[in-house]
Amino acid sequence: MTKMPFTFVKFPFHILLFLVLSLPSPVISQDQQTTLLGIKRQFGDPPALRSWKSSSPPCAWPEIRCSGGFVTELHLAGKNISAVQLPAAICDLAHLAHLNLSDNNIAGQFPAFLSNCSNLKLLDLSQNYLAGPIPNDIAKFKTLNYLDLGGNSFSGDIPAAIGAVSELRTLLLYRNEFNGTFPSEIGNLTNLEVLGLAYNSFVNQTPFEFGNLKNLKTLWMPMCNLIGAIPESFANLSSLELLDLSFNFLTGNIPNGLFALRNLQFLYLYHNGLSGEIPVLPRSVRGFSLNEIDLAMNNLTGSIPEFFGMLENLTILHLFSNQLTGEIPKSLGLNPTLTDFKVFGNKLNGTLPPEFGLHSKIVSFEVANNQLSGGLPQHLCDGGVLKGVIAFSNNLSGELPQWMGNCGSLRTVQLYNNSFSGELPWGLWDLENLTTLMLSNNSFSGEFPSELAWNLSRLEIRNNLFSGKIFSSAVNLVVFDARNNMLSGEIPRALTGLSRLNTLMLDENQLYGKLPSEIISWGSLNTLSLSRNKLFGNIPETLCDLRDLVYLDLAENNISGEIPPKLGTLRLVFLNLSSNKLSGSVPDEFNNLAYESSFLNNPDLCAYNPSLNLSSCLTEKSATPQTKNSNSSKYLVLILVLIIIVLLASAFLVFYKVRKNCGEKHCGGDLSTWKLTSFQRLNFTEFNLFSSLTEENLIGSGGFGKVYRVASGRPGEYVAVKKIWNSMNLDERLEREFMAEVEILGRIRHSNVVKLLCCFSSENSKLLVYEYMENQSLDKWLHGRNRVSANGLSSPSKNCLLLKWPTRLRIAVGAAQGLCYMHHDCSPPIIHRDVKSSNILMDSEFRASIADFGLARMLVKPGEPRTMSNIAGSLGYIPPEYAYTTKIDEKADVYSFGVVLLELVTGKEPYSGGQHATNLVDWAWQHYREGKCLTDASDEEIIETSYVEEMITVFKLGLGCTSRLPSNRPSMKEILQVLRECCYPSASNGRRRVGIGFDIALLHGDTTYVSSYKDSNNKAISENEESCLYSV
Repeated sequence: MTKMPFTFVKFPFHILLFLVLSLPSPVISQDQQTTLLGIKRQFGDPPALRSWKSSSPPCAWPEIRCSGGFVTELHLAGKNISAVQLPAAICDLAHLAHLNLSDNNIAGQFPAFLSNCSNLKLLDLSQNYLAGPIPNDIAKFKTLNYLDLGGNSFSGDIPAAIGAVSELRTLLLYRNEFNGTFPSEIGNLTNLEVLGLAYNSFVNQTPFEFGNLKNLKTLWMPMCNLIGAIPESFANLSSLELLDLSFNFLTGNIPNGLFALRNLQFLYLYHNGLSGEIPVLPRSVRGFSLNEIDLAMNNLTGSIPEFFGMLENLTILHLFSNQLTGEIPKSLGLNPTLTDFKVFGNKLNGTLPPEFGLHSKIVSFEVANNQLSGGLPQHLCDGGVLKGVIAFSNNLSGELPQWMGNCGSLRTVQLYNNSFSGELPWGLWDLENLTTLMLSNNSFSGEFPSELAWNLSRLEIRNNLFSGKIFSSAVNLVVFDARNNMLSGEIPRALTGLSRLNTLMLDENQLYGKLPSEIISWGSLNTLSLSRNKLFGNIPETLCDLRDLVYLDLAENNISGEIPPKLGTLRLVFLNLSSNKLSGSVPDEFNNLAYESSFLNNPDLCAYNPSLNLSSCLTEKSATPQTKNSNSSKYLVLILVLIIIVLLASAFLVFYKVRKNCGEKHCGGDLSTWKLTSFQRLNFTEFNLFSSLTEENLIGSGGFGKVYRVASGRPGEYVAVKKIWNSMNLDERLEREFMAEVEILGRIRHSNVVKLLCCFSSENSKLLVYEYMENQSLDKWLHGRNRVSANGLSSPSKNCLLLKWPTRLRIAVGAAQGLCYMHHDCSPPIIHRDVKSSNILMDSEFRASIADFGLARMLVKPGEPRTMSNIAGSLGYIPPEYAYTTKIDEKADVYSFGVVLLELVTGKEPYSGGQHATNLVDWAWQHYREGKCLTDASDEEIIETSYVEEMITVFKLGLGCTSRLPSNRPSMKEILQVLRECCYPSASNGRRRVGIGFDIALLHGDTTYVSSYKDSNNKAISENEESCLYSV
């Protein structure tokens, strides 16, 4: 057969393509066009439908799909449509098959009339405001094969009638308020492929009939309040690819047949109460599809099955926080696909398989809190992508493998509480991506290099055998803990150049010399502990300028001279200067019982308060030696008599006032019933406190109680007393919030977090006593409410009513430091959940502190879920992910802090929008996308030429923090780095800091980049930051 020349084949194809593209849009009847225009009118002519005009054919409208001369699809997702009920005319489009109205503002009840759309196959009403029960009329949707009602407020039971919609292939009812049962009739939907019931509060067990869904591929039911055992019938779900039953209350054993499902790829059963051993498969597992297995946070026992290592597609294996025993199977080290291995918090023993990393590219390796022995595998970083080695609290020993000094991808190494020894691989000190190195409680030895890794922020090596001199450079170091080693030499002056240093603990070493006066550059330092060394010389005056310092321990050295009087101006929570050679008098601020053990064994030191166990300064100042003994005894007797008289009179008056004013009204009963929990020494009494809880001392009130300003024992100083609830029947939620606040704040010690001094509790009332912040909240200063106190405080001057930009920027840095500490320096991390300008308080010098932890929760706290029990936050600050999930992390705080940054730059309130924006975030993004000059967005009252660049950077940073996708938001550590660069530009010395380009890269260039992640259904989700549109 003769072949046709290529040119003749190609030419007709182009003509055909031209003819196809030249065809006019399909023509539909005038009635259908009239119906569509009527629907648009009933929707209120939203701007998004401006292309719907009678002059153009409907099939050319972007939201319309036509076929055979009929409208078959309406795609109206995210069009900002507001309606209380849908237009009944929708069903006049007789051939309509697809109706998508997701992500709008549609309220009311389920539109049962849509069952009149006789050809409807797809109905998507997700992410709206529909409420009430799903009616039994759902059974009339005979042709429907896709139904998505997720992200609404439907409640009650899922009706049994849903089982009559026999053509359904996808049923999504996630994130509603269902609080009844789901029917066994769902098992009748034999064509069903996707069932999503996540994030509801059902009250029954999973029906056995779910096992009848032979075509089911996805069963998505995390946080559904499931109880009882996983039905054995689930082993019949032969088509199942994803099973997510995480964050429930399931008990009993894992069904034996579950791991035998050959199509199953993703198995998530974490955070339940499952027990027993993990089922074992036959030795041959060829053809199995398991890709991710997460059985963490249960009560599983027995050993890790050998067959896990034989799964050819396994990439993630999470078995942490169980009761597993035995050795880690050697087959896991031979697996060719494993990348993420987490088995910490079990009772595993034996050695680590030496082949780990030899056959697969390990990214995360976490085996902490077990009973493992031997050394680390030699090939963990062969793949070049290893980010973390977390193996603390085991019995591991030997020297660290040399590969650790060459693994450039490493970010965190946590090997503390083991028996390692020897010197560290030299290159480990200089890994460019290393941020955390925690090696405490081992027997490591050797010396430091002169410089440490650029990005290293946390170095903990206490209780080892390190020797030699301290390094002189570690640019980004925040925490340095080297207690109980053999370090020697002087504290390098170059070390004082570490401006980010927050914690420095060098106790029990062999350091000598004077404290360098240049320590004033440690502006962020809050903990300085140098006890049990050989330091000498005076306490430098510059130490008193470290305004964030709260912990100071210089005990058991040879420090001499007088204590600088300015040291008393610091807000120290802990002070120990014992066993030195100090002389002179103790500063007035320390002459109280709170510091009774702070100055012991300083023979030449005196005090005016005998409780400090020092010689009396009054005695030292007596006129002559001859009259000293006779006069001092007379004066002492006289002073004691006067003190006793004053104390007795004061006690009587205070007791009388308490009984009169406090009583049942303020104290909730007899003072003897109150329980005091103190977190530091107090300089006030219960009588002082309770008698001051009066209306004239009231400075604020809210939904959870009242706040009073109460004078402390020191003249001119106050504390803030928060009184929450006054009911005999304590609400469980309020009790939970109180316990969270006490638990978290009681152990936080940071200068940018408001300190909890103590708490009082009785059966029907709770009191929290905080340090008092003179300038109150940022909200009041920014937005002009109650700037002049009504409580007798001096009014700010007229010029101080407006916060200038440098002050605003310092406030942002201070607040960011507090949140950064909570997110990155607390273990486990702490999320605040209600970050806003009214919860950022300021002292007399406008130093900012984070306050109000009534909604805070610990992450990954044993025995409690990492989830929200209800929506937390405040109007204008709530991140968008609250609309579709109750699982939150630190990125929720980042979003809220981004709103605060936008407030600081623009001066607008968080719920202030514009003509087409509902809040400040929407307004800011709209302003940015429309290409408007960013200086126009700045607060016109404070903008100056010299501040423009900083304000624009912070504005862009606020946009980055308020990205709709949490994964696109920077961390608080990265945010703080950018803010510090703005506030202290000279600190970089002209050198661009690592990380800043990443922090705001989205905002410096083209914003149409696409980032992706996977949701719980393992579907790729993409976000276009310019349009904020999401597509699956």
